[in-house]
This record gives sequence, C-alpha cells and structure tokens, in this order.
Amino acid sequence: MGSQTLQILRQGVWAALSGGWYYDPHQATFVNALHLYLWLFLLGLPFTLYMALPSSMIIVAVYCPVVAAVFIVLKMVNYRLHRALDAGEIVDRSANEFSDQRAKAEPGNCSTRRKDSNGPSDPGGGIEMSEFIREATPPVGCSSRNSYAGLDPSNQIGSGSSRLGTAATIKGDTDTAKTSDDISLSLGQSSSLCKEGSEEQGKFSSTLYETGGCDMSLVNFEPAARRASNICDTDSHVSSSTSVRFYPHDMLSLPQIRLNRLLTIDTDLLEQQDIDLSPDLAATYGPTEEAAQKVKHYYRFWILPQLWIGINFDRLTLLALFDRNREILENILAVVLAILVAFLGSILLIQGFFRDIWVFQFCLVIASCQYSLLKSVQPDSSSPRHGHNRIIAYSRPVYFCLCCGLIWLLDYGSRNLTTSKFKLYGITFTNPLVLLSARDLVIVFTLCFPIVFFIGLLPQVNTFVMYLCEQLDIHIFGGNATTSLLAALYSFLCSIVAVALLYGLCYGALRDAWDGQHVPVLFSVFCGLLVAVSYHLSRQSSDPSVLFSLMQSKIFPKAEEKNPEDPLSEVKDPLPEKLSSSVSERLQSDLVVCVIIGVLYFAIHVSTVFTALQPALKYVLYALVGVVGLVTHYVLPQVRKQLPWHCFSRPLLRTAEHSQYEVRNAATMMWFEKLHVWLLFVEKNIIYPLIVLNELSSSAETIASPKKLDTELGALLITIAGLKLLRSSFSSPTYQYITVIFTVLFFKFDYEAFSETMLLDLFFMSILFSKLWELLYKLQFVYTYVAPWQITWGSAFHAFAQPFAVPHSAMLFVQAVVSAFFSTPLNPFLGSAIFITSYVRPVKFWERDYNTKRVDHSNTRLASQLDRNPGSDDNNLNSIFYEHLTRSLQHSLCGDLLLGRWGNYSTGDCFILASDYLNALVHLIEIGNGLVTFQLRGLEFRGTYCQQREVEAITEGVEEDEGFCCCEPGHVPHVLSFNAAFGQRWLAWEVVVTKYILEGYSITDNSAASMLQVFDLRRVLTTYYVKGIIYYVTTSSKLEEWLANETMQEGLRLCADRNYVDVDPTFNPNIDEDYDHRLAGISRESFCVIYLSWIEYCSSRRAKPLDVDKDSSLVTLCYGLCVLGRRALGTASHHMSSNLESFLYGLHALFKGDFRISSVRDEWIFADMELLRKVVVPGIRMSIKLHQDHFTSPDEYDDPTVLYEAIVSHEKNLVIAHEGDPAWRSAVLANSPSLLALRHVMDDGTNEYKIIMLNRRYLSFRVIKVNKECVRGLWAGQQQELVFLRNRNPERGSIQNAKQALRNMINSSCDQPIGYPIFVSPLTTSYSDSHDQLKEILGGPISLGNIRSFIVSTWHRLRKGCGAGCNSGGNIEDSDTGGGTSCPGNSAVTASDPHNNVSQGSTGHPGQGAGSGLHPPTTSYPPTLGTSHSAHSVQSSLVRQSPARASMASQSSYCYSSRHSSLRMSTTGFVPCRRSSTSQISLRNLPSSIQSRLSMVNQMEAASQGGMGCVQHGLPSSSSSSQSIPACKHHTLVAFLGAEGGQGSAIEAQPGNTSSPANISHARKGEVIYRVQIVDLSQILEGINVSKRKELHWPDEGIRLKAGRNSWKDWSPQEGMEGHVVHRWVPCSRDPSTRSHIDKTVLLIQIDDKYVTIIETGVLELGAEV
Repeated sequence: MGSQTLQILRQGVWAALSGGWYYDPHQATFVNALHLYLWLFLLGLPFTLYMALPSSMIIVAVYCPVVAAVFIVLKMVNYRLHRALDAGEIVDRSANEFSDQRAKAEPGNCSTRRKDSNGPSDPGGGIEMSEFIREATPPVGCSSRNSYAGLDPSNQIGSGSSRLGTAATIKGDTDTAKTSDDISLSLGQSSSLCKEGSEEQGKFSSTLYETGGCDMSLVNFEPAARRASNICDTDSHVSSSTSVRFYPHDMLSLPQIRLNRLLTIDTDLLEQQDIDLSPDLAATYGPTEEAAQKVKHYYRFWILPQLWIGINFDRLTLLALFDRNREILENILAVVLAILVAFLGSILLIQGFFRDIWVFQFCLVIASCQYSLLKSVQPDSSSPRHGHNRIIAYSRPVYFCLCCGLIWLLDYGSRNLTTSKFKLYGITFTNPLVLLSARDLVIVFTLCFPIVFFIGLLPQVNTFVMYLCEQLDIHIFGGNATTSLLAALYSFLCSIVAVALLYGLCYGALRDAWDGQHVPVLFSVFCGLLVAVSYHLSRQSSDPSVLFSLMQSKIFPKAEEKNPEDPLSEVKDPLPEKLSSSVSERLQSDLVVCVIIGVLYFAIHVSTVFTALQPALKYVLYALVGVVGLVTHYVLPQVRKQLPWHCFSRPLLRTAEHSQYEVRNAATMMWFEKLHVWLLFVEKNIIYPLIVLNELSSSAETIASPKKLDTELGALLITIAGLKLLRSSFSSPTYQYITVIFTVLFFKFDYEAFSETMLLDLFFMSILFSKLWELLYKLQFVYTYVAPWQITWGSAFHAFAQPFAVPHSAMLFVQAVVSAFFSTPLNPFLGSAIFITSYVRPVKFWERDYNTKRVDHSNTRLASQLDRNPGSDDNNLNSIFYEHLTRSLQHSLCGDLLLGRWGNYSTGDCFILASDYLNALVHLIEIGNGLVTFQLRGLEFRGTYCQQREVEAITEGVEEDEGFCCCEPGHVPHVLSFNAAFGQRWLAWEVVVTKYILEGYSITDNSAASMLQVFDLRRVLTTYYVKGIIYYVTTSSKLEEWLANETMQEGLRLCADRNYVDVDPTFNPNIDEDYDHRLAGISRESFCVIYLSWIEYCSSRRAKPLDVDKDSSLVTLCYGLCVLGRRALGTASHHMSSNLESFLYGLHALFKGDFRISSVRDEWIFADMELLRKVVVPGIRMSIKLHQDHFTSPDEYDDPTVLYEAIVSHEKNLVIAHEGDPAWRSAVLANSPSLLALRHVMDDGTNEYKIIMLNRRYLSFRVIKVNKECVRGLWAGQQQELVFLRNRNPERGSIQNAKQALRNMINSSCDQPIGYPIFVSPLTTSYSDSHDQLKEILGGPISLGNIRSFIVSTWHRLRKGCGAGCNSGGNIEDSDTGGGTSCPGNSAVTASDPHNNVSQGSTGHPGQGAGSGLHPPTTSYPPTLGTSHSAHSVQSSLVRQSPARASMASQSSYCYSSRHSSLRMSTTGFVPCRRSSTSQISLRNLPSSIQSRLSMVNQMEAASQGGMGCVQHGLPSSSSSSQSIPACKHHTLVAFLGAEGGQGSAIEAQPGNTSSPANISHARKGEVIYRVQIVDLSQILEGINVSKRKELHWPDEGIRLKAGRNSWKDWSPQEGMEGHVVHRWVPCSRDPSTRSHIDKTVLLIQIDDKYVTIIETGVLELGAEV
C-alpha cells in the first residue's frame, strides 16, 4: 500500500503539477538526470530571457528559434532511434577496445559470435528477436528491468545429432579468441552445442513469458540475415530459427524457468526438466557478472551511408527517456505546438500581462506544456483509458494556445472597441470593463494550469471538441446529442449551413418596409422555410454514416461477392439493411412533408392572422400550451406510474397486462396511449410552431431596429432563435411548456421592463432552464446519496469522510452550480460523501466506442475451438440475449416512448430494465423527432451479492409497508403508508412501470447429467442418434450421388457383406440397442433387425423411393454411417462411454462438430465431407431434442410416422446449433421461434453440461428510471479511481451496494475494464416508423409511393361501392362479400389439363379417400389476376380455376353458396362443364347487374382461355334477351345469385341437375375460390394443428403442419389480413373430412404461404377471387 501511494504521488500528483517530470527510482541516473536538466532548461530559458533582456521582440526572436531547434533535434533523433532499434544492428565490444572487431575463425572451427550485454551504465535488460518487425509501443509502466524471451513463430526445425527440444548454447570467455563472449538462445526443435577451447556448455529453454505486465511490443526485432555470418555450428547443422538473446543481469533462475514452462503448458518444454538441472547450466551462471563488467553492447545508428555512431542503450531505455511518436505528422505537430507555445507565451510576457512572481509561475506553465510534448503524464487525471494515451500529450499545449489567444483577443478588443454597442438585459457586452474582466479571468485560469490538470478539469482535445460542438448545437441551434466526433462536427456544420441559408431570407425581409397590419411576403416565406427546415433537421440522426452508406449504395452500387466455401457467407446481419431502409423512408417522407409544412405555414403567416388577432391570439396560445403540456407531460405520466405522486400503491390508469401473471401477446393499445400520442402530435406540430411564428411576427421588427441590434445582427439572432425553438420543440417537447409558461409569467407580469421581446426571452430562458434542470438533478443526487439515515459505508474511508463533508456543504452547492453550467459530472470521491467536479463530457459520456465482441467460432482459431472451447463461460454465452434485447428495443423503443410507456424522458436519461434474469441499463443519448439513439449495457445473470441486494430493492413491492414513524397503524387501501411514501422520495430512482412488454427469449436449462444418468436413457439417445442419421441421409438431395460414388462403395465393400460385424471396443451393449451379444459387436444383421423398418419408411417418403432391402446399397450406407457416428462418439468420449462425464464430453464434442476419424474403416467418409456436415452432425443434434421429447411421451416415437413428422417439424421450427457457431447468433437475431443447444460451462470451478432451450415469447420487464446525474457521477468516479488513482481492489468501497442510488449496478455497467458488463451494445438508433401500433394511430410515412397506393386503393373501393349501389339498388355489403361460393377441393387440375372437360356421366374414384396416400403434398398455384392486393376485391365477381393440389381428402370437399355457410345439398349443387349446349339458362329474366357481370366473366375468360371447350366465345352483352348460360357457368351464377336472392329458381329450371356424389366430386374442377378478411383475432385456432386429439381431419398433412403458430415463426395473423378459403369444416357433417369438432363452422384460410384456422364468425367474406 505504501509503495502504491508513493507511486501515485510521484507519477500522478507531482507529474501532473510539473507537466510530466518526476523522479523514477527504477530508471538509471542518466535518464532521471536528463529529465531534470531538460525540464529546468525549459523553465529557465524564458524566465532568464525575460529577466536579462528588455521586453521587446528580441525575446521572441531568441526564444522561439532555440525551442524550435531543441524540439526538432530531440524529435528527429527520437524518431530515428526508434526506427533504428526496430530493425537495428547490435554491436558488442570489449570495454578496453574502441573499435569493432570481427572474429576470424579457422576452417573447421566455430566462428566466434558477438555478445549482447548491457554495460554498467545501462541497467535495462535487452532482448533481440529475428525475423519479425513490430511497431507497437510498450506502455510506459514497463521498466527496463523486465526481461523477455520469445518463441519462434515459424517453428523452424533444425537437424542435429542430439534432439533436446529447445536447446541453448551459452559460451564463456576464451583465452584464444579476442572477441567478447556471447549468450544466445536458438529456438528450434534441435540444435548442436559447440565448444571452443575451455568453453563450458549449458542448456536451458525459454518460453514466451512476461514479467511486469508489459506486452510483446517491448521486444527488439532484428533481421536474422544481418547475423548470418556470425552463427556457429560445429556439426554444420545450424538452426535458422529465431534467436533470442539474454543479457547477463536478466538471466532467469531455475525456478523461474520451470514456472514459465508450466504457465505455457508446452509439453516439449516440460520434458526438459532434467536437462535444466544439469551442473552445466549452474556453472554457466558463474562468469556472467564478470563478463558483464568487461563487455559493452550498443546499437549502430547510421548518420550517413558510411558513417554511424554507437548507441549504448536499448529501446526500453529510449522509451523511458521520451514518448514515442509513431508517425512523422505527430512529430511535426509536436514541434509546431512547442514553437506556438513559446511564441504566444513570450508575446504575453513582453506585453506585460504578468508581474512579479506570476512571471515565474507563467514560465512554469510554459515549461510544463512543452515538457508534456516530450514526456507526457501517464496516466493523466483526465485520461479515459488505461495504459499509454497518445492524445493526452497534446492537451496542455493546445489549451495553453487557446487561452493565450483568448487573452490577446480580449485585450485587443477592450482597447479597440467600435461605437456600436451590444446590450441585452441591461448588460453591455461591448463594455471595455466586461472584456477586461473576462481577460483577467482567463489569465488566472492559465496560471492555475498545474492545479487544473492535476484535478482533471479539462478533457483530452478530441473530447473537448466533441463536447463544444454538441453543446453549441444543442443550446444555440436546438440540435440533438451526438454519437461521435464526426457526428458532432457534421451536425454542427448542418446547423451552420441551415442558418446561413435562412439568414439571407430573413435579412432581405427585414430590409423591406413593415407596417402595422401587413408583414412582408418575404418574411412569410422565411417563416415557412424555417418551420420546414427545423422539422427536417429534427428528424435526422446526427450520425451520418448510415446516410453516407445509403448514398454510396445508390450512386455506386456494389454487387455482393459471396464465397460459397465460406461458412459465414450465409450469416447476414439484417440490422444495417433495416437502418438504411428506415433512413430512406424518412428522407422520402420529408421530401413530401417539408413541402406541405412550408406551404401550409407560409399560407397561415401570410394571411395576417398573427397581426389581426393580437393580442388575444398569443394568450390563447399560451393557455393552450399550458393545458396541453400539463396534461401530456405531467398528469398522464403521473397517473400511469407504478406509484403515482409517490402516494398511491398502484397506477390509476392501468394497462391490460398489469394484472396478468404471464403475458402471451404484445402490449394492448389503451385509450390513454392514443390520447397521449395525439396530444403530443398536436403540441409539437401545431401549437409550438404557431407560438414561434407568432413571436417572430411580433418581435422581428423590434429586434432589427437600430435602437436594438440593427438589421444585420438582428436577422442573425432571429434566425438562430427561431431555429432553436422550433427544433427543440420538434425533438423533445417534454419540458417546453414549463419554459413557455414561466417566461410569459416572468416577463409579462413580474419584470416586463427587462424583456427583450418574447422571442429572445424564450431563446435565453430555454438555455437557462436546461441548466436549471441539470442543477436540480445534481442536487437530488447529492442529497439522496449523503442522507445520514440511509448512507451505506463501503469502507473505512467513507466513515472518515462523512463528517468532513458536512462543513463543506456551501462549497458543494457552488460546485453543483458550476458543474451544471458546464455540464460536467459531479462525482463522489472514492464513493464517499465528498464530491468533486470532473471534466466536461458529451452526453454519450464514454470517449471510446467500446462494445462487446462476442467470442465464437468466427473469431477464434480452430485449434482453440477444439481444445480449449473458448467463450464457454456463462457471461460470454449469455451476452447474446442482451444483443437480441437490443434488436427488440431498436424495433420498438421509439414508438413506446412516444406512447408514454416509459414516462417522461429527455436527452441523457438512464433506465434499468429488470426481468427474472435480465438486468440492463439503457442510456438514451440522442432524442430526435421520431428517433432515439440508445446504448444498452447488460449486467451479469448471476451477479455479485451487492448486485442481488439492489435487484431486490428495485423489484420488491412497498404496498405491504404499514409503518408510520415508529408504529404500524396501516394505510388506506391502494395508498402508500407514511414510511413508504417518505422512503420513495429519498431515492435516486423510481419504478415507472412494472409490466413493460418486449419480445425476447425465455431460457430453460436442464442438466444433461441428470437426463443421461442411467444407461437406459443413454441407449434412447443413441437410438435417436442412429435414426437421425438415417433420416438425414435418406432425405438428402445427394443420396443418389453418394450411392453411386465408387470411393464410398470401395470403402463400404466390407460392410456390404451380410455376415459383417464391427467389433470395435467402443460399442457398448448397455448403450447400443442393436448390439449383437453373440458376435460381441454391431453386425449388419442386428442393425437391420432394429432399423430396417425405419429406413424403409424414410425411403418411402422420398419423392422417388429407392429400393430398400437388407442387401441394398442404401442399407449399407446407413449401416456404415451409423457405425461411424457411434465410433466417433466413443472416440470423443475417450472410449469410456460407460462413464457419464466421458460420455457427456464426447457428446458435446460431436455436438459442436468435432469429429475425430480414428479408424481406418471410416476413412471412406473423406470422399465427401458433406456426409459429416449435413448428416452426422444434424443427427447428433436432433437426437438431443428427440431425447427431450422422450420424457413427455416415451412411446410416441415408436410409430415411424409420428417420429418422421416430429423431425420434419423440428427442422422447420427449431434451430439446433452450438452456441459458438455463428449460425446460433444469426438465428437469435433473426427471431427464430425456438433454439436448442448443449452448453458446457466451466466457470468458477464448475464443470457441467446443460441443455439450453430458448423459446421466443413476450417478456415482462420492470422499467426503472434512474437520476441521470447519479449515473454520470458514479461513472466518472469509477474512471478516476481506477485509471488515475490505480485502485485495483476488487472489493473497493465505491462498488458496494447502496440501494438508494443503485451504486453497484451503475458502476458495474461501466465500460470494461472499469466495469464488468457482459454486453455493451453499439450505439443503436430506433425509429418510430418501425412501430406497428404507432402506425395504426398516425399512419405510416407520407411518401410519394404511399400516396399513390392510397389513391389507387381508395379509387378501387369507391368503384366497387358505386358499382353495387348503381345496379338494381344492390347492397354494398353484398357486393363486397359477393355471396361467393367456396369449393376448397385440393385435387383440382389447372386449365391446361386435358382432362379439364369432364362429361356429366363421369364418376368419382372412391379409392382416393382421406389418408390413402403417404407421399408429401405438392402444390402449384396459377398466377392471380391484377397487380395490386385490392384487385381481388374489385373483381370479386370474376371466376378462376382453383389451384391444383395433390390432396388425400380433396374428394370430400364441398362448395357452398351461402355467406353464412348454410349447407345446400339439393338445388345449389354444381354441375360439371359439358361440351353440349343442351343444359343452358336464359339470361332473359336475370337482373341487369348479374347480366353485366356474367358478360365480363365471359369476355375475360375468352381472352385468357381461348380454345377451351367449356368457354363460349362471343357472348353478347347482358341486354340480349336470347342469351343463354352454359352449364360450366352454373357455379358462377350461383355466386351472383347468392347476393340477389334468386339462385334457387334459376338452377331448378335446368334439366339434368342433380346433387349426386359423382357430380359433387367433380365440381372441384370449376369451383369458386372466395376471399375473406380477418376481423376477430380471438377466433383463430392457432394450436389446433398440433393437438394430439386430432379433432379435425385435414385435407393434407403438409397443410396441417403449416396451419399453426409452430410453423408461422415470427409471423402472426393480424386484423385486416385477407386470404382465400381452401377448406371448410361444418358441424354435424356426414363426411368426417368436413366435420367440425365444435358447433361452429371452421375455415382454413391461405394467406400468402401461411395457413390460418379460424372460426367463421371471425372473418368477413369479400367475394369470389379471380
């Protein structure tokens, strides 16, 4: 503790005060002395020149060139030295010699080699590695005493007589050689040891190890080619691998070498323990110290091509001397800043701004700014990251230059003022006294630079630029918060451009003549454009990356290149495309809406309504905004809170889900949510624009008058004020009504004399109120945090600091005011009651874009996947749920905020979403008009003790509290007790809602050990494993190719023998059901006994069934694959399948795809690896799901049909994958309905296997709003404590639980490594256009395409309604529904079928009843007429052929003509179409509407089906009395007469009409398919298709599988959807295939490719479909 405190005082406090200089006891005297003299030089040079020379430009002329020369030399030498050391040349020489001596070896002898050593003057260790060049700069904290060794990455192997693994040659001094000794380590699999004279040999090995926390960037790299001539090998076998040189004082002891071997877990190194214990190695260590005193080593630094000098230190020493500037531009920038600091500092000195001791203080500031460019403070108090921060070195000189320039400008302005004055609210800003006061304030601030940078009040430069642009954009131009430095500059530039464009119009309008009743038209144009531009800017995100990518895709489209061999090519993230689509829709909408808004408000303004209705209009608007704002932003949010006004115990306005225990559907839209949306819409789109335009009209002339601000400045202020007020009201109108009401009351009734027109009053008061709100939040946080009755001391320091914080309450209030003015966090020091102000930060807070990188197979090496299973910890695997939660919020967050489901919100607000296992902090960053940019931080599922206590605090109810002070008298029902109400008011958080519905995944985990504990359960799993392999091989499209593959046939030749038996010892009679005890293995005969029936059934389900018998090639292939799969399972289980742990280990290895082919008999699989990837791997994965189903219905899967259908269903509805597979993440993000995985958890000493099942459903969250200043303050405190103060205590007091502030949850959500969230999302933008419920209220985006679709659909509805109303007084409802008939038969043929024309005498085929076929259905659909969805409604009277379906029960389908499904079996039966014309109906007595519609039918069918026998060409108009109807059109007539009421007589008039079964069975060839619209979702039978009772007889098995929620996945039927009826079940029907299981008619509707089963009362019939 003491050493850490001294280090903080030296490297933190003193270095921050001096600008970077401090004494480092770990460095050499030379390093510390150079630092001291350099710092004294930079301090003494300006002070000496100022004292010695007169105050003139001579000081500048001398000082600046000297500083420039010093910095140019130092930076150039430093840069060249680093380049030289990166790829430099090491030279060794004796201490008594001064020339480089080359050893000349005699033939046959070893050539002598150089020796690397640090002389006495170089205490730093050095390392040199060959064949690599890295440019990474090490952290400054890595001192030169740390030694390193490296392994050869190329694994080059040298040959030799002795193979000792990694060997080394250590050479001692010799008497004959005149060169220095060398200590080298050659890394290879073998090397030869050479002796020379009396040299002693030693052997030791090295590993890649690290001492002191530095990384591999500390290693010096040198090409091996430069040392090729010096490599020695007695046996002429030299290892060319990387050589690593150790220096004598950095030699490792034997325990260290052994420890490093253990840490690397390298088997080759561990085998050398005995070698290291040899006496040779111990003898080698003796002369090293003596050799170090004789030898010096240095690097060659080439000055000229033939001239070099020796550098006697390595790169570690150089890094300890000066910071490394990696790029040339960085060096140039440092030199320029140093010269600029010298120039501006000397200018201020000679102008006499400083006197007496302040001259020395100013010189000290100059020296600290310049010295930080050479050796910066690391870590700085305002550094946001650990390690070396390159940007922070430029902070001091940049701020110094800004302050000096500001001092000079203010002084120049005070002495050269013009006659014009700028005065607002009684303050003359152009008064010289004001400017001089500001100049003196900046001077004092500059002199306090050491204290300012020590406390950390100024951020690094890029943060400051982002903060400045963001604050100016928000408070001056009404912009939003930004997400990055680029976004801040982009948003600020857009605001500047908008002001520049509008300024010209405003200036031109103000130059025109104004009268009392008329406003210039140009000013009305300006007002209209101002509203339109403000609306557009408020709807645009500050991040231009999506917009730029959209423009790039439109201008330069690129074709996506997919590599079919890449397994990740199919994995595509849908979010970028979704964001681009949303941005494109918004831009198209703005193109239309901005024009409408501009024209509308121009018309309103030019109508003189703002001049003729004064002053009554403005008071009406003020009253309106007060009432609407109060109801929208205060009353409604309060009555919807969980604890309204902290008095009631439940919401006064409750949602439909409030009382539900488990939510199954999306949140229901409530009436007060619709009211909130409409009030908000009216407020921000109508009321606020009218108020701003009213103030513009009444204030513009006054502001631009010469008495006020003149035209030029007045036009600028008018433009800025109008833009700011409109943009802020469009983006975030939550607190605007308070600002307006207070401004009106203050300046109209209290201090009217101080008013500067209401426009400017509103502008400045909006800025003031934003700061007052921030001050209020800070004071609430402070008072809540330090309240004595609820403070929690996390450490002894907290108890010590608590009483000392009381006397400084006044100072704390001042700090709160200052921090609110500058928008800086107010953080508790080390988590105590003492608060300090941090540096300014943007709303985003965190300065680096950190987001979680999930570890899976796409970003890890294959070797690590197979051996160590990376990312197997719970936190990494569970992070995907927070990523899915982020996507769900991206879809619905903005809409839910506009619906008021999260209460009031503003920029920077923080919320906590708490569920059973999910606890996430949501940070709202940018809030625009219809968009929200947020970041989600997910906490651990199983958090610490402190986190659990705080989770309990936010989830527990307070209704049971009956306390009143010290007694418990109880409370009024649904009202909080006194103690509960008092406690809720002293919290930094509040529960907004307890039932927030969001789509997510419910997680179910079962222990795999308990499910596979006994042998019988493992046998079941193995059986399903084999059946799964058989299923996938028989259903594969490549089966014929595999059966014809000669290589496979050759490999399976032995398996084809009937008497073949595989006696591999991995097979177990307890696990393998087909184990042959007689032959002690798995024989082909025993395999066929168990699985041949399953093979036969699977083959029969193929489109082209294959020959299946015991000797067939298909059985041989299945047998070989099943034996291979089980052998792979046994191999992965280490041939110990009887052991549960080994069995689970092997099962998990196969589940993730790690198949080890260990037998020669299985090498035939390499002929096509698709067999492993598409057959065996899915088989083992499917077996786990089937094994789970086995527990619910043990004997259900004995039936092959049920098992086959279950596998088919699981394939469609279930994703089974390893959690490390990228397909798992893709499936989760794609909202797959169900997922399953086998998880191996190795965390905190646990080693268990779990079967994880995910089911997509609607989750219920508690939404807790946290004081945003509490979050910012705690985050800032953690950053300062861990980065600057270096507190590494995992149980530090600042992260202990504090329920009143949720201290642990907030601190644990910081960016890693400061906090420990398991997931941090990237900044994500949610748009209101993606919220379906919000679209139902306000409609979708108004674009040209949507307008065209609306007009077309409206015209079609009008045309349909008018057509029905103008013909015979027809009913519009009947026209819509058409009374159409339905013939949902599934075996109809298309019009092109030659058997379409069937004679009346044809009979049905009784053998084709339901269930007569086992083949899967094949469905084909003819193209529908029309180009739009509404075309079916327009042409509801037209007839088309029904789709052809190969159904098992289509012969039993009936057609019905009544809208209310009354069964007509006699006169309404259908007659098949005949070639003869003997059966025709006259049109003479038919209504005109039916005649016209029949004429249209014939004309259309004549055009589309010319040449068909059943079509009568040339049908005249319906006015012809002699026209007759062919029999093939009887069904069409029935459809029409169903609406007219005359169908009975018309049909009965025809001869030969009968309702025989034969006629009914053939009626499907001319049936009518009619459309229906869903009107009642509660009538949908979404689970009827999976019912085990089988209530309904389905027309097709394939349709049954598609007609339920298990097949719909993320799709669900909605009200208003339309589809056509394909089948009908009627109560009490004689035919079982059409019999309903209830007393209501049930319809089967097809909507696109989905099928919906619904009761008939839940639909509205739309008529016949064409």
